[in-house]
Order: sequence, then C-alpha cells, then structure tokens
Amino acid sequence: MERARDLRLLPKAHLHLHFTGSMRSSTLLELAEKYGVHLPEALSGGEPPKLRATDERGWFRFQRLYDIARSCLRTPEDIQRLVREAAEEDVRDGSRWLEIQVDPTSYAPRLGGLIPALEIILDAVAAASRETGLGMRVLVAANRMKHPLDARTLARLAVRYADHGVVGFGLSNDERRGFARDFDRAFAIARDGGLLAAPHGGELSGPASVRDCLDDLHAGRVGHGVRAAEDSRLLGRLADSGVTCEVCPASNVALGVYEKPEDVPLRTLFDAGVPMALGADDPLLFGSRLAAQYEIAREHHGFSDAELAELARQSVRGSRAPLDEQRRLVADIDAWLAG
Repeated sequence: MERARDLRLLPKAHLHLHFTGSMRSSTLLELAEKYGVHLPEALSGGEPPKLRATDERGWFRFQRLYDIARSCLRTPEDIQRLVREAAEEDVRDGSRWLEIQVDPTSYAPRLGGLIPALEIILDAVAAASRETGLGMRVLVAANRMKHPLDARTLARLAVRYADHGVVGFGLSNDERRGFARDFDRAFAIARDGGLLAAPHGGELSGPASVRDCLDDLHAGRVGHGVRAAEDSRLLGRLADSGVTCEVCPASNVALGVYEKPEDVPLRTLFDAGVPMALGADDPLLFGSRLAAQYEIAREHHGFSDAELAELARQSVRGSRAPLDEQRRLVADIDAWLAG
C-alpha cells in the first residue's frame, strides 16, 4: 500500500480564517495577563472549549468568548504579533496564500478609529507576508447583527484600500438573524469597487441562506455553505457557477452543525462538483488549524491523495491570488502528488 503523503507539505490556499480566532492560545494567555483580563476556564484551560451554537444561547456563549479574546488585542504591536503568528502557523501547515477576515470596527476604539485600525491591520499583513513568504490579503467583513448602514461604511472603506491588500468583502455572525438582502447595497458597493463578495451562509441556517447569498449578494464565494448539501438543485447551481464554498469541518462539528466529522458533507459537495476551500475558521476556539481539515477529509471521508490535491487546487482557484501565483501553486500541488 502506498504511504500517505504529508498533508503539511501539500501547498494550499487558506480562505476562511477569522482575525481574532487565528490567535495562538499561548498568546491569548500572555496578553490577558499583560492587560489584567480575566479569562474564563473555556479560554484558559488548555483545551478547546465545549461549544454548541445551534441555539441562540450557545451562539451567544461562542460570541462572548470571542469578544473576551478580542479585548486582549489593544495595541498595534498586539495586532502585528497576531498576524505574524497566524502566518507562521499557516506556513507550517502548507498554506501558501492566506486571506484573513476581519471587521476593523471591532478594533477601532483601541486603535484610534476605523481607518487607523484597518491601516494597522494591513501594515501588519504586509510585514508578516514579507517575513514569512506567505502571500497574504485581507477580506473586510461586516457584522450582520449591526445596521446595514454600518456595512455600507465598511464596504466603502474596503474599496478605498483595494490596492493596499483588501481583496474581498464578507458578512459574518449569526445568519439566522435578519436578511441577506438587507445588505445588498453594501455588497453592490464592494463588487463595483472590484472586491470579491464572500458572505457567510449555509452553516447555522439551511440551503435557503446559501441561495440568499447568491441571489441577493451575488456571492463569488460562500463562507461555509455546507448546508447546500441538503438541496441537490442548489448543489448543481454552485457547481455550474463555480462558486467556492469555504468549508470548515472541525468548526462545523465544534459548533454542533454536525455531530461527528464523518457527518460533514464533504463527499457530497465534492462529488457534486462544488468547488471547496477547506478552512480552519477560528483555531483559538476550535483547536485545529488548516492541515487538520485535510486530515479530516482523509481519515473520515476516505479522500485519496489525488482528491486531496484537487481540494488544494480548488482552494487556489477560489482565491484572489494573482494568476501567475495560482499557476505556480497548482504546479507545486502537482509536484506534491507526483511525489
């Protein structure tokens, strides 16, 4: 039997990683001590917290833990450290291109305002990219729990920095709240400015939320999207249009969307021809990074090395990496498979 290839050596793109959620647990502990922030046992115990976000109380707890972790990021130096370490972790897992997602309004109060916050983040991303060799860009994400006018402000800001590292515009938080169409103007601003539309959908809500992303926001990628597996016509539409789903298997299980890793419909989406980009989502809270998502595909879904290589190619093709960089990455993926 042929020995399985090392998935950490498989070149890949990482398209679903949230900013605060990319933090190392050890870094959170150090920053919390530095600033006198009391961390609950769920964040300080050395193990990923027990989460289940399929009801509102569980989602609130998840968001509360995230907010506590975010409160430990207070200075430009903290931002620089987080981004550099996230890049280092990605490189260790074989990532060659990372699009990290951030809502700069969350950091603006401590960093001098919205524009300074985004500029600090973009400067940190550029520096980390130079230091590690990892291609890095930013996806600015609005919060669907806030007013759609706030999203329009963010969309205009994202477009303003489209030539300085911003490549996309997203919509995060609980997709069960509100309507995607409420944010259609913000996404029109982003698309008209040349940015990729990449809202969350099809995680906590079913296939209809994915259709809303396509119909109302004209998504070029969908954050998660796994619940599309429940609708064969929607699967065909995603496949035909080439819309990449940013699938995060460990996150899906940790939040209770699926009970077990083998329940995540990776095989269903793959066999239907839906492009996928596996992502780690929030390693700080879910306890696993990028390569572990490919391990789930191998161990729990029987993906062969050839199929895993195709998943990596799909992640590259779904990215906003320049075409010459995409071609290099695909060639390196082929070389990994050739052994």
